[in-house]
Amino acid sequence: MERGSALLIVDVQNDFCPGGALGVPDGDRVAVPLSRAAERFRGAGLPVFASRDWHPAVTRHFKEYGGMWPPHCVQGSPGAAFHPDLRLPPGTTVISKGIDPDRDSYSAFEGINDDGATLGSCLASLGVGHLYIGGLATDYCVRSSALDAVRAGLTVTLLTDCVAGVELQPGDSARALEEMAEAGVRFATVDGI
Repeated sequence: MERGSALLIVDVQNDFCPGGALGVPDGDRVAVPLSRAAERFRGAGLPVFASRDWHPAVTRHFKEYGGMWPPHCVQGSPGAAFHPDLRLPPGTTVISKGIDPDRDSYSAFEGINDDGATLGSCLASLGVGHLYIGGLATDYCVRSSALDAVRAGLTVTLLTDCVAGVELQPGDSARALEEMAEAGVRFATVDGI
């Protein structure tokens, strides 16, 4: 972790963990190492961001309205809350995505903070050039966020011990990791940074 680095925690929410509306197998296991990473970043004076799905009750993202997913992470619901094992340090910037009922918004770069600023503009204003990413799910929101970060010109490191995938099709997570690697994403563990 060098100056100009930031941590992005992607969608570690109750609905994406076991027992949730769209539970990722073993998704809850990422909360503790990501909490450790967040503490290390904050202790080094580096910014921490946490994205969340924050869907309206009616959105084309959900099956009932033409999408592919069951209802999940509806604004203000218990399922949309961050997992209780995820300890976000004071000053963490929350990025809400999936707000627009006409867009899927998998990437955290499609979200905004409480002031309406995009993740990209927040990172630019802080001089962030290296983004470390972990969270849920490897094959959807983590993948999309990492690829958008590369497109934005950032150096990207995926924390491999802090991700888990949905695996709608067997091998989806492995394919997502390959795609990220081909795009230039680096890989590390929390203890390795």
